Amino acid sequence: MRKIKKILKNDQSRSVPSEKSEKDIEADLHVNIERLKELFKDCSDIVFRQILAGEVEAYLLFVDGLIDTNSIQLHGINQMLKEVERERVTADFLVEKILSVSSVNEITKLDDVVSNILKGNTVLLVDRVPTGIVIDAKGGQRRSVSEPETESVVRGPREGMTESLRVNTALVRHKIRSNRLKMLSKDVGEETKTGMAILYIDGLVSPQLLEEVQARLDRIKIDGVLESGYIEELIEDNPWSVFPQIQNTERPDTIAANLLEGRVALIIDGTPLALIMPATFWQFMQASEDYYHRYHISIFLRLLRLIFVFIALTLPSLYVAVTTYHQEMIPTNLLFSIAASREAIPFPALVEALIMEISFEALREAGVRLPKIVGQAVSILGALVIGQAAVEAGIVSAPMVIVVSITGIASFTIPRFNMAISIRLLRFPFIVLAGMFGLFGIVLGILILLTHLCKMRSFGIPYLSPVSPFSWNGVKDVFIRAPWWSMNKRPNQTVKKDTTREGENLKPSPGKGSEEGNPT
Repeated sequence: MRKIKKILKNDQSRSVPSEKSEKDIEADLHVNIERLKELFKDCSDIVFRQILAGEVEAYLLFVDGLIDTNSIQLHGINQMLKEVERERVTADFLVEKILSVSSVNEITKLDDVVSNILKGNTVLLVDRVPTGIVIDAKGGQRRSVSEPETESVVRGPREGMTESLRVNTALVRHKIRSNRLKMLSKDVGEETKTGMAILYIDGLVSPQLLEEVQARLDRIKIDGVLESGYIEELIEDNPWSVFPQIQNTERPDTIAANLLEGRVALIIDGTPLALIMPATFWQFMQASEDYYHRYHISIFLRLLRLIFVFIALTLPSLYVAVTTYHQEMIPTNLLFSIAASREAIPFPALVEALIMEISFEALREAGVRLPKIVGQAVSILGALVIGQAAVEAGIVSAPMVIVVSITGIASFTIPRFNMAISIRLLRFPFIVLAGMFGLFGIVLGILILLTHLCKMRSFGIPYLSPVSPFSWNGVKDVFIRAPWWSMNKRPNQTVKKDTTREGENLKPSPGKGSEEGNPT
């Protein structure tokens, strides 16, 4: 944009001063085209399509590959060639009588012509008409809606978001068909001009939260935004924390559920991941599927996850601490077995644990980066072969391989990848503390971790809420998932008004036929 403004300024300095600004679209078509060709010099993907309809000369300008050429041909070029017969035309005549596309608007600035072309719109410039006509005919090759790979479910919707902003907003609108669902548009990035949409439900979202989100977005001054991770790092509360403070998801149903709880969502063009704020620690322990199963199943799965989160964080460090400092805590038979397996190991338990954990993380990373089929084979076979070879070579003990394997499985039970990798990173300082101070080091690490979590905020919301500070209404959806008929209030930490979620007396009760033993 700075280059465009500089060229326009140079054009103005070379021209004769006039009342009309040089940034405005001129009535002379050739003057406009020359300026635009200078601005788009060496841009081979910008198409200048000339149209001669009778005595009328016009140009269609667009980016090759970003528009639906069939729509432009059918509703733009063909219509002009057929119906424009007079020499003098106006913008209103073109919009009302000629162009039959659904979205058309007029612009008068040359900067707007450039920005609309780069956004994927088509601009029509006509000789003797000092107005440009923007035709929304975006198209090109885009990935179609498919099942999300990072948040797959057994029961629930199978549609995931794509890299197209308007496709994603349409998926959310399909879930929430209410005029209270608002979508504010904003561009970010000096060079990329990345479009985004701020989604919220009017009446549910806190005005202070919405103002804070907009204020943080307005402060962003960066040359480009290529993925939602850019925005996440620039607007989070505590950039030094290893824990995620903004939830990301590629599921429209997850976005809709959080909007109904008074949160704000950001959908960024070019990425299938939306950002949801504010976020609490407990949100990252919940899967969208928890709300689709019956509550008995959801309670079991949530408790199982919380247990395995603790295992993923502390199991290797507990093994190191107990085998190094607290052997009296191990049953005698198990102690003899561990001692026999460690007899020929040249490393202390701390070094042994670090070797195995780093090797396991390297195998997991290799499995992600390699092609999908090959990656799965490498990660599985690599773990089996390397683990078995390391035990036979006397580098690590068999119990350590078992501990690291269980820890790896436990980390896979965390539904959100960004929280799972945070737990994986924290595992290493816990191992070091256990190797230095034993169980006292683990307790010290847990105390430091809890203190850090209690101090954290996400857009003003305590990170551990509704557990700390405690809220009975909110805790129904933390460690367990209460039945839907009992969760009749929205979370009070995000919604201050319109807190009622459902009607009264929704608890199921046996019908008359059931009481008599007959089917209802």
